[in-house]
Amino acid sequence: MKITALTTFIVPPRWLFLKIETDEGICGWGEPVVEGRALTVETAVKELADHLIGKDPRLIEDHWTVMYRGGFYRGGPILMSAIAGIDQALWDIKGKMLGVPVHELLGGRCRDRIKVYSWIGGDRPSQVAEGARQVVARGFTALKMNGTEELQIVDGHDRIDQAVERVAAVREAVGPHIGIAVDFHGRVHRPMAKTLVKELEPYRLMFIEEPVLSENREALREIRASSSTPIALGERLYSRWDFKHVFEEGAVDIIQPDLSHAGGITECRKIAAMAEAYDIAVAPHCPLGPIALAACLQLDAVSYNCFIQEQSLGIHYNQGNDLLDYAANKDVFRYEDGYVAIPDGPGLGVEINEDYVKEQARQGHRWRNPIWRHADGSFAEW
Repeated sequence: MKITALTTFIVPPRWLFLKIETDEGICGWGEPVVEGRALTVETAVKELADHLIGKDPRLIEDHWTVMYRGGFYRGGPILMSAIAGIDQALWDIKGKMLGVPVHELLGGRCRDRIKVYSWIGGDRPSQVAEGARQVVARGFTALKMNGTEELQIVDGHDRIDQAVERVAAVREAVGPHIGIAVDFHGRVHRPMAKTLVKELEPYRLMFIEEPVLSENREALREIRASSSTPIALGERLYSRWDFKHVFEEGAVDIIQPDLSHAGGITECRKIAAMAEAYDIAVAPHCPLGPIALAACLQLDAVSYNCFIQEQSLGIHYNQGNDLLDYAANKDVFRYEDGYVAIPDGPGLGVEINEDYVKEQARQGHRWRNPIWRHADGSFAEW
């Protein structure tokens, strides 16, 4: 079996799909994308295709090694996202060729389903209590929300009060036992994070995500010391070498590798195993499309320390197209009682409606994240 073609499709709302074809008619799908940099990642995929055309798609570990180590400059969001989507597609091919789900090839699943959470409130969190009630009414037992709007590096306590009031309203709306995750989204700097994390302590949160930017993670030990709330981080880390330092520093309780950013199934399997050795939980990041989610569920199936899965159904980013629109087997993600079943179909388990992909690719997208500014005109983290 030989790889004959790699074809990319930029599709709305903000995704990039990849199809890898072989000379035996078996194809695989991946989702290599950095939100807001789809065109750049697409170019990286085409550069990596020079190595892959004519090669045996079954040699996944070797292909991963060459794509990563075969360049003098390594790592980072663009290269690792390109590798991630290719890796997903190669696993999809191998599973389809053998007629088994990817998790069967990774040692067999250790769970039948995994808890999922749903987003509420949007980028500028509003109407969060009502959003929380709706999510719970649909059967979810966990949710996530942005904690704040923009915050200056040192800001007023009125902004802290507003964030705490929103979280308090959600807790009151859903009761004491629904999981609530609060995402600081890197919008909060060290001086304010210390205060905000402490103020949120009474609301018994499932976790606080990115209390500071990953590049400022030296602050995490001090922040973590002020609260018993679990700290999560990792969507902006791209390899086991990035995560290695997080594990050694012992400042997080949960890591959130993104299987479309951090080297795909091959790399994230290794990252999850490393985390297990440090007794750190895994909650894969996935505000993306159906291929990315299917890849995440393969990892969830075989990783003991995975405990919850992000998914994008109804997320505020999905304007025009939602999670299931590109799937031919729309029942692949079976949600029930706050859980999603692990797909049992061959490969990744999701069947892509290629005709619809091609139709939407003619429209494409140029999604960019918002650019925010503070009242004084200076740039604000989004």
